[in-house]
Amino acid sequence: MRIATFNLQNLKLLKSADGPQLHGAWDSDAPEETGLDAIDRRLTAEVLATIDADLLALQEVYDLATLEHFYQRFMLPAGLRPYPERICLPGNDGRGLDLALLSRRPLAELRSHAALTLDDFDIAPPPGVDPLAPVFRRDCLMATAGQLTLFLCHFKSPYPDVATAWTTRRLEALAVRRLIERYFEAPAAGLWLIVGDLNEPHGALPGAERAIAPLENGFTVNLMERLPASERWTYFDVHSGRYDCPDALLASPALAHVFPQAVPVILRAGLGREARRDTSARLSGVGSHRPHASDHAAVMIDLPGL
Repeated sequence: MRIATFNLQNLKLLKSADGPQLHGAWDSDAPEETGLDAIDRRLTAEVLATIDADLLALQEVYDLATLEHFYQRFMLPAGLRPYPERICLPGNDGRGLDLALLSRRPLAELRSHAALTLDDFDIAPPPGVDPLAPVFRRDCLMATAGQLTLFLCHFKSPYPDVATAWTTRRLEALAVRRLIERYFEAPAAGLWLIVGDLNEPHGALPGAERAIAPLENGFTVNLMERLPASERWTYFDVHSGRYDCPDALLASPALAHVFPQAVPVILRAGLGREARRDTSARLSGVGSHRPHASDHAAVMIDLPGL
């Protein structure tokens, strides 16, 4: 089974006089050239076609209508084989940046946890945090495909307030761990994988441990650490010039043990050429900043025989 995770950067279906159009791979905090939108999304689809994953975990998809439009108008024409299972459920992000899952394997179980609160998880709220508010910034989407259980996440970004965002991510991490501990009688022995954009930059909050530490430190095996440190980046911040690795593959100890040779592959061919640390070839049409497939690289891993 090949699994991939990819943050698509604001994939949203827009209405226009010329019919439905997809928002390009750019954020709304700065004006961008909308004439490049369709090229961005062609490049996004080409990255996915290169991956050809059995299970695609996507972030920043506006809704199911957006996913279906992108699938029919861009993914299939790019040469991707069909995905009979196409899921995008409403989450808690006010801008509609939801989680999506496409699978060529039947999904035996699918659960959204967007509505759950700190009270539901028996997690004590820090000062100033409402225990009855949804704990997940978007959702934690759980799905079972064959022997594997996937936990798809997109945690709070470290902006605009670093300390508040750290607290939000810490609570999300605690909730995901509590979900796994409730679902598996012996979590370390289960075959599960946490995937997605955990938005945890190095040194996010000086003097504090990583917000996602509850999911680390032996609870999982970070499969990204099977890559050389110099290769362990999936995101280039054009504002700070920093390279980071918000995109994650956190495996259960049992899954990591079963696949000791499984090493992630990071696909940066759709990144803008401004991310100069990667000197490999880009897809045709990629520009210095835009057009590009996303501001994130895609990550894939092969788990043969699963």
